[in-house]
Parts: sequence; C-alpha cells; structure tokens
Amino acid sequence: MTGPLGADSLKPMTKRSLGGILPPIPTTFDDAGQLDLRGLADNLRRWANTGLSGILALGSNGEAAMLDDDESDAVLGTVREVWPSDRFLLAGVGRESTRATIAAAQRAGRSGVDGVLVRPPSAFRSQMTPEALLKHFTAVADASPVPVLLYNLPGATGVTLTLPIVARLAEHPNVIGMKETSPELERLGQFAALRPEKFAVLCGWAPVVYPALASGAAGAILAVANVLPDVCVALFDAVRAGRHEEALAIQRELTPLAQLVTSGHGIAGLKIALELAGYRGGAVRAPLLPAPAAARDEIASAINRLQSSRAVVGAGR
Repeated sequence: MTGPLGADSLKPMTKRSLGGILPPIPTTFDDAGQLDLRGLADNLRRWANTGLSGILALGSNGEAAMLDDDESDAVLGTVREVWPSDRFLLAGVGRESTRATIAAAQRAGRSGVDGVLVRPPSAFRSQMTPEALLKHFTAVADASPVPVLLYNLPGATGVTLTLPIVARLAEHPNVIGMKETSPELERLGQFAALRPEKFAVLCGWAPVVYPALASGAAGAILAVANVLPDVCVALFDAVRAGRHEEALAIQRELTPLAQLVTSGHGIAGLKIALELAGYRGGAVRAPLLPAPAAARDEIASAINRLQSSRAVVGAGR
C-alpha cells in the first residue's frame, strides 16, 4: 500500500492500536442536497489506497449535525461496506442528551464501527459542570457496545474537558482515547501522559500536529488528510522515525492549506479542496453556504505549492 510519497512504512492499525493519521471524512451531497453514497464510496476506495490508519465518519467535518438519524445510518452502512476491516473506523455520535447519544452509539455499534467519538453536550454549556460531564460520558461508555473516544473541542462547543475530568474517564475500561482539537499543547501532553499504553490521544489541530506527536500524541484526526493523505502520513512517519527536521518541514508546508480547509473556508472549502484533488466533494447542506468564488483559486494555489514542494523533496532523495 505505497502512496506517491512513499508512505508505506506506516502499518494499518489493528483494533488494539489506535493511532496514525485519520481523516474526518466529509459527507457527500448532490446538488439537490441529498446523500451521494456512490460518491462517498468512490472516495473511500481511493483513501483505502493510501497510508491512512483509519477514518472518522460523521464528525463535525461530516456535517453530522445536519443529518437525520436514518441518513447517519446510511452513511455508516456505506462506509462499513467499503472501508477495509483491518483499519479503524470511528463514528461521531455526539448528541445533546445522554439518552440520544447512547442510542446513536448503539446504532453505530450495530453498523460495525470500531469505536465512537463523543463530544460534550453544549446547548446548556453553563450547566455542564464536571459532575454533569462525568455522568454523561460514564453513562455513554457503560452503554456503548464499542469503545468510546472523548472529543474535546472547546472552540466549537464552549465546553472544556479538563485534566481531572479526562483522568477520571480514562480509567473507564470502555474509554480508549480522545481527540484533542485545540492548540493547547501543554494540555495535550498531560492527557497523553495519563495512560500511554491504554489511552490514545489524537491531535485534531493541524497546525500543531508535529509538536503534538512529539509530545506523545498517538496520531491525528485532520481535515487536510482527506485531501492530501500521504503528505500527512509522511509527517507521522517522519516523527516516528526520529526525522524531526523532515517532520517540521512538512508541518510548515501543510499548515497553510490546513488552515484554508478549516478555519479559513470551513467545510465548503474542504469540499472544494477535495474536488481539486480528484475526490468527490459535492455541496454543503443548508444553512451552510458555498465558499466564495475566490476560495477555489486560493485553495488551488495552496495545493499546487505544497505538491510542488513535496515533488522537489522526493526528487532530492
């Protein structure tokens, strides 16, 4: 499974080793706003021919909040059918109530996923005390038929999973890790040190992937890995092999594009980038809006610069 950048040194994950590079895959819609499961399947087959360790379906980049339950189930059905069983398949199941989150986790488990990613409820964020969060996540972990990963994204939810909360939850036998989506490297390092052999911390903030991996993260869940998966895998491989100058160089090359397809132009920008890279991007679902016309040229330039730089590096080896 060798990609264009020689990413074959990264072995596929087993169900016992969560790590490596995973993209939070977008949900494909046609121009009428309906699910495009054929386009999704085509993307999955192409991602399966890269060095990716796994994928996350129905995350925030998958517009999960815009999907009905039956649509979510259809997406997971397609993903499970196409995605290789020897690589990790995660599903986002976060809901506002504990009851609904448990129901989503159980449906995802029945669909054959290997683990579920659970964000904190945020509609009543001021009432999400440590006690409330501990009860919520513990109840979900108790009831989920598959392992649970915590999802810390304070910038979007306004709720922070602090070290004392995570330390308690990391002791639960059905909690196997977390996604930390923030630039807070000190916090990530503290999480990674809790139970290094049994609790995997995955970085969700592309501009700090290199230092996050150096600080103990087991891998990363990155939007930009949808577009240029083997570049992200090359960064991961470089860190694991101790080639830190190479990893830092890739980080610097990757960051501008990563910012364009996340904070810069959001999911609409990510879908433009996918189309430019030969994948099926498709429309975003209302109330999200398409990216402005200038975004395509900006994203195309960033992709071309990165690919040109990588080609020069490859030729010099």
